[in-house]
Amino acid sequence: MTPRSALLIVALTLFGAGGAGGAAGQAPSGVPLPTLQVELETGAVWQSYNDVEIPNDGTATRFSLYDLAGSGPWAGGRLYLTWNPGERHGIRLLLAPFSLTETGLPEDEVRFAGATFQGGVPTEARYTFNSYRLSYRYRLRDGDRTTAWVGFTAKVRDAVIALEQEGADGRIQGRKDDLGFVPLLHLAGEWRFAPEWRLALDADALAGGPGRAVDAALTVGYDLNDRWRIRSGYRTVEGGADVTQVYTFAWLHSGVLSVEWRR
Repeated sequence: MTPRSALLIVALTLFGAGGAGGAAGQAPSGVPLPTLQVELETGAVWQSYNDVEIPNDGTATRFSLYDLAGSGPWAGGRLYLTWNPGERHGIRLLLAPFSLTETGLPEDEVRFAGATFQGGVPTEARYTFNSYRLSYRYRLRDGDRTTAWVGFTAKVRDAVIALEQEGADGRIQGRKDDLGFVPLLHLAGEWRFAPEWRLALDADALAGGPGRAVDAALTVGYDLNDRWRIRSGYRTVEGGADVTQVYTFAWLHSGVLSVEWRR
């Protein structure tokens, strides 16, 4: 099952749960939105694959950062700041830095970013994928037990892939920096299956053309009181690009735990 198909199945399940609880476009159910929300998430990150070829024009080697750096885990975290100016509208800022640095032994020669790295020689690999996003979302569904949001996200991607190896004539280095803008669709749903408990799906995603991006989390939350909530669950980040400058596709997984304050 691909990340996109799994996301679709979960979304249909969540949005259909408690269907009698509310319909699109109905008046708010009396569950008020907090004006301000701050959520801090932390967790462990693993990778299933991380394939790279730079440049993607036949002059470089397509190699696996998974084979070179391993599967993890590494520390990950993110910060959400959300402002809800009304019962239907929300604006959310996300800061999500992530980086790993590991040393491995490539089996064969690797040509990367204009440099050649010998097989069987310790090689340091660095992978950075920092994501900064600003989202607008509209509360499309508001029932006694279910809530749904739709919207769009402006994402700034700050990525680095770098290799370093000690050579006969000194340090060999290859590096590719990628700073770019990515528009995404936003989808979120919540099912309050018990008075203090909720199942939530939150995703930014888009696919088409030379690339795709999926960042989705399925979490269970518990309300400690009116101001504090804790969540735990699973997050997946998958995607990449296949263009002349780069070929890079990665799939990351996280077990996450977060704490949210709201007022």
